[in-house]
Amino acid sequence: MALLIKNAFVFTGDDFIKNDVLITDGKIAAIGVSVSNGADNVIDAQGKYLIPAFADVHVHLREPGFSYKETINAGTAAAAKAGYTAVCTMPNVNPVPDSIEGINAQLDIIKRDAKINVYPFASITKGRKGEGELVDFKSLKELVVGFSDDGCGVQNESDMKAAMTECAKLDKVISAHCEVNELLKGGYIHDGEYAKLHGHKGICSESEWVQIERDCRLAEETGCQYHVCHISTKESVDVIRKAKARGVKVTCETAPHYLTLCDMDLQEDGRFKMNPPLRSAEDRQALIDGVLDGTVDVIATDHAPHSAKEKSKGLKGSAMGIVGLETAFSVLYTKLVKTGVITLAKLINMMSVKPREIFALGGGRIKVGETADLALLDLDAEWTVNPDEFLSLGRATPFEGWQLSGKNILTVMGGEIIYEAL
Repeated sequence: MALLIKNAFVFTGDDFIKNDVLITDGKIAAIGVSVSNGADNVIDAQGKYLIPAFADVHVHLREPGFSYKETINAGTAAAAKAGYTAVCTMPNVNPVPDSIEGINAQLDIIKRDAKINVYPFASITKGRKGEGELVDFKSLKELVVGFSDDGCGVQNESDMKAAMTECAKLDKVISAHCEVNELLKGGYIHDGEYAKLHGHKGICSESEWVQIERDCRLAEETGCQYHVCHISTKESVDVIRKAKARGVKVTCETAPHYLTLCDMDLQEDGRFKMNPPLRSAEDRQALIDGVLDGTVDVIATDHAPHSAKEKSKGLKGSAMGIVGLETAFSVLYTKLVKTGVITLAKLINMMSVKPREIFALGGGRIKVGETADLALLDLDAEWTVNPDEFLSLGRATPFEGWQLSGKNILTVMGGEIIYEAL
């Protein structure tokens, strides 16, 4: 079966060139004007943009253990709809993937139900507690994309140094949720202007950046490949920028909500509650500056579904986490690309290319011989965010009601169409 995508603006890595792309046997067979007239399936992509499919290195698919929040089936269907063919799923599940048995419980469901490629993280500590006994990294190496205690910061410096030392030997990534527990003090939104005005307990910025600073020093000492999850503060950007200048093997991600919202956009609604929280406008600008100068490598969603009941208790009582897969590209295209803050090529590199490079997921290029993992974007599409239309089981999004431009209309994985809305 041969698939021909004609007349698309094809991503070259730093630009777009109008071309035809022929796909056979799951791979890109030819690129060029009128490369084939004999394809079994021909799609005229006139005016559309063909890109390497997105990859998200930070999602929560909630299985096993919490299928009332999300399932691997529903979460990966949402991802496919949005143009993703690869996601890395975090270890906030039950059983915790801290052993062969624990990771196999998740891999069995992935094999049975996943619509796209799913790469799980194992935890760093037993039980994903952020302290105590470390996992057997060597036994888990071949089964996971990396190691993370996401949801918990590793509290003890000696524990993190031991984990980094082992992962450096194994050539595996530590992907760290950075949070100093003793600095949290019951906070649940950013310790900023909104918290003061409305009587909420705040989470200080130090709780994030202090641990990043420690970990960058440890990564420098051990040679570990260190990736920082969902950075949200200006200090975090500065710490990582300086560490990169020293040659530390550190990369980082931020999320669409941190680039487009701040604490003064909060409403008394659980759909605005996540961890880390929305910070100040100054923090948001620092993150944008980090995107522009390359300090921030990746945009991930931190897609974190919860039940409607869990998100119905306002800012104080709701569970932390929002969904993000089905809005990520459109929010960023509308708010950052169309406004001239960043280029479309920059956004594609941060959502498609860099994630695959950092976590060795493969793909990320539209070249002859590459696996055909592709997404087709209609940049002229106009739509309104309606959570009732999500394929994810989660509905909590701060972008509800937003008028957006740009949408994925075709997802190809391994040469097969897995989502189509032409």
